[in-house]
Amino acid sequence: SGSDRILGLMNRNHTIAYYLDIYKKLKEINPAIRFSSDFIIGYPGEDEKDFNSTLNLIKEIEFINSYSFIYSPRPGTVASKLNLTDNKISSNRLEKIQQKLFEHQLKMNKSLENDVIDVLVENKMQKSTKFFGRSQYMTPVIFNGNEEDIGKIVKIKINKSNKNTLFGEIVKKSKLKVA
Repeated sequence: SGSDRILGLMNRNHTIAYYLDIYKKLKEINPAIRFSSDFIIGYPGEDEKDFNSTLNLIKEIEFINSYSFIYSPRPGTVASKLNLTDNKISSNRLEKIQQKLFEHQLKMNKSLENDVIDVLVENKMQKSTKFFGRSQYMTPVIFNGNEEDIGKIVKIKINKSNKNTLFGEIVKKSKLKVA
C-alpha cells in the first residue's frame, strides 16, 4: 500500500517516507535501477484517500513489474476478522492500479526497442524455434537463439515489445579485430 495508515493496519514496520528515502538513495547510487512491487488492493478499512496514496506512489516510482490483487482473507489471521471492502469498489480500484502499472511496463519496454541488451537465456520454447530469456530487469525476452546459449548471457537487439515481453534477435559476434 502507498498509505501509512493501511501499512499500519497490515503490521508493516515501515512508512512511505522511509520507503521513498531508500528509493532515492538507491537511485543516487544507480540511476538505472528499476523497481518492482506487489500491491494488495481493498485491504479492510482502505478508503479513497488510502487508495489514492497507493496510486500516487505507483506514479512516483514507475514500477516496471508488479503483481496486484484484491485482498482476500487468510484464515487464522487478525485481518480475516476485519470487514471487507466492497468487492465492486475493490475491483474498480484494482483496474485503475493495473492500468497505471501496465502503462509503466509498456513505457519501459518501449524504451528498450532498438537497444542491444544482455539477456540470460533460460530455454528453448516448446513447440517453437524461439528461445526464452530474461533481461536484467527480469522482463521476458523472446528471440532466435542457439541451444549452446542456454545458461549464458547473450546480446539481444530488441526489435519490438508489448507490456509483458521484449522481442528481438541475437547479435552476432564479429570475428574482426581492430588493428
